[in-house]
Amino acid sequence: MLFETLDRRGTWALLKFAGALVLFLALHLTRMPLVLLARVLEISARRVDAYATRQAARLPTGPINQFYPATEDNRVRA
Repeated sequence: MLFETLDRRGTWALLKFAGALVLFLALHLTRMPLVLLARVLEISARRVDAYATRQAARLPTGPINQFYPATEDNRVRA
């Protein structure tokens, strides 16, 4: 196929095709680490979000306001 393209269209068309193919491969090889980095950032953000949600949903273990004396029930009722 390469020699047929070379015979029909010339060396310049074959070089343009090879250049386009090399550019295509270079772009995809450059893209792969960026995709992996985005995946790592996504997983990290999900874990931080889950940690923050757990911390915000937890009931307080001690007095909420340290400036006033504690009452018999320090927990917030929903």
